[in-house]
Amino acid sequence: MHNTYENPLVNRYASKDMSYLFSDEKKFTTWRKLWIALAEAEAELGLPITNEQIAELKEHVTDIDYEAAAQKEKEVRHDVMAHILTYGQLCKTAKPIIHLGATSCFVGDNTDIIIFKEALELVERKLLGVLKLLSDFSLKYADMPMLGYTHLQPAQLVTVGKRGALWLQEFLMDYEQLQPTKKAVKLRGAKGTTGTQASFLELFSGDTDKVAQLDKIVTKKLGYDESFPVTGQTYPRKLDSIVLNELALIAQSAYKFANDMRMLQHLKEVEEPFESKQIGSSAMAYKRNPMRSERICALSRYVMSLPINTAMTASTQWFERTLDDSANRRIVLGQAFLSVDAILNLMLNVLSGLVVYDKVINKHIMEELPFMATENILMDAVKNGGDRQELHEKIRQYSIEAGKNIKVLGLQNNLIELISEDEAFKGVLNNIDALLDPKEYVGIAPKQTRDFIENHIAPILKENESQILLSNSVNV
Repeated sequence: MHNTYENPLVNRYASKDMSYLFSDEKKFTTWRKLWIALAEAEAELGLPITNEQIAELKEHVTDIDYEAAAQKEKEVRHDVMAHILTYGQLCKTAKPIIHLGATSCFVGDNTDIIIFKEALELVERKLLGVLKLLSDFSLKYADMPMLGYTHLQPAQLVTVGKRGALWLQEFLMDYEQLQPTKKAVKLRGAKGTTGTQASFLELFSGDTDKVAQLDKIVTKKLGYDESFPVTGQTYPRKLDSIVLNELALIAQSAYKFANDMRMLQHLKEVEEPFESKQIGSSAMAYKRNPMRSERICALSRYVMSLPINTAMTASTQWFERTLDDSANRRIVLGQAFLSVDAILNLMLNVLSGLVVYDKVINKHIMEELPFMATENILMDAVKNGGDRQELHEKIRQYSIEAGKNIKVLGLQNNLIELISEDEAFKGVLNNIDALLDPKEYVGIAPKQTRDFIENHIAPILKENESQILLSNSVNV
């Protein structure tokens, strides 16, 4: 359709797998599975629900008349009742027992939680893929020196792989934080209208043990070990905040990576993949814009803005519940997951084809390395009998002159030539090649990189090898 708004997260950015999890089909078939689980549990605990009724419910799980349900909702102004009535039209025998003793949040909230869990598992698999590709990149370039920057000014050298390890560590932190987040996702269970289970107590004629069993049986049937021990009408909306905080953490790491990539591409040191027919600019045919990294930043910025929304919703729920959460949650929660899914898809795509330009990297190093080498030159000159204070002043003066040569005149760094013409440094500069070897200035960055991956990343990847997702296609 081209005459109505369509969400770009669905038709441009997110994967089909994540889009499906937040689809009507997933939502409403899960509602029906919840009604079946409830009916089965109630029957097992002695309520007069027949096998025929349950079989009828199962027969029509996916047979959903969306138009009829939409029409019913217009009439009754209640989405859950609309689907109960639509389901009941198909299940004539089972109609009287659909949703027996339950409140709307029995299907609504439990379905949200089920979707959250599956969505977090998909996020986790793609996050593992990011860990895998970033660790491969970091190991491949563990030894390659490059300029390090502080305050975006050239500082001591690092290696390409060590910088990759910095990105990798942030995604590792996200992965580690994802584990307690997943554990926090519990079902609401069968708690009744205000969480007191009063309706179920009435159904079981005051038998509190059966009421407790019903909650456990339903929870087990849906594949969960536990539900929230107490609730109001809804599960605690703080769970939404916990989940959104995790998604925002991933977005922060992705933004950091992509922002660095944009600067590296500006420096022509490292580039994201650029396809053979890709157009960088409609006007400037020569351009190779970092559009995927820019999109990562755009989507990440959106996700990072969302946790305040869920925090406000969680904190303003009145007593057992208020409905001002509903419309908000329909928008925020799905879009947060779809956005992070798109971010991770882009991350996998970019990481699978990073291009490293070693000669440009070395050129930039050699523009700055003479300044960095002066400390070693000074030490060697002192060893040869020179006066440390006098030599330090000479180097300072030559550095100022070389800086002027670079910044004012736009010429090459001539610091080494200036120093070499001074007799005080004559003996030292016989070893100039060794003094200007970039690998002598990276400290233990290569070892740090390898040790970090071996001790912290490799065990996770090995343990979860079958779960790693590396699919790196993006729609546009």
